[in-house]
Amino acid sequence: MRELDELKARGDAVKAAEMAAYHKAPRVYLGVSVPEIDTLARAWREGREVPARVDLARRLWDSDVHEARIAAAKLLTQARIRPDEPVWRLIAGWVPQFDGWAIADHAMKAGERRLLAEPARLDEVALWLDHPSLWVRRAALVGTLPWTRIRNPKPQDLARRERVLSWLERLADDREWFIQKAIGSWLRDLSKHDPQRVRDWLAAHGPRLKPFARREAGRWLPENRKDAPGNGDQLP
Repeated sequence: MRELDELKARGDAVKAAEMAAYHKAPRVYLGVSVPEIDTLARAWREGREVPARVDLARRLWDSDVHEARIAAAKLLTQARIRPDEPVWRLIAGWVPQFDGWAIADHAMKAGERRLLAEPARLDEVALWLDHPSLWVRRAALVGTLPWTRIRNPKPQDLARRERVLSWLERLADDREWFIQKAIGSWLRDLSKHDPQRVRDWLAAHGPRLKPFARREAGRWLPENRKDAPGNGDQLP
């Protein structure tokens, strides 16, 4: 595959060994930086219609090379894609294969755009909450982060936000670190736009979270910010 050869040509053996030790997932690492992957993916995307991009993304992912999987996700990370059902089906098919945060997060960056384009897909994402893999459960939260960032939400946006907040409640007793971190991060991001809703959620369910997740959830609340008046001794 020419595209995989381009990635290999930019590899660095020393960085590859460091990445393998850091990520720990058993696959090939080339030692190519994310900005380099992004540059390549943008070039591969140009002039390719959606079916060709989906095919290339599938082949890159199936190579099971770390950088190739990231490139596969970047090929599909675009707000407007028509038709996008083949793109969503490919991304959703990757989710059960997640085995670490790095590739999963890049893939869900592509996935969240497809969820925003067709929110009815949240019904499928809801099924991930019962999956035995923590990475699949976590993907349900990572992929819905855009609903924390809507500045002027419409009623349907608020309803979808509340739905995901109910998912956080459902997973609050999950002791996996990455699940707790995802819950804390989701609430932290929401607190920038709706701090009272986060306060209410924490008052009702915060005691069920691990302490670090509670701290993360409230970190951006005005009363907890280090730069708030009288809060000079607060953690950042």
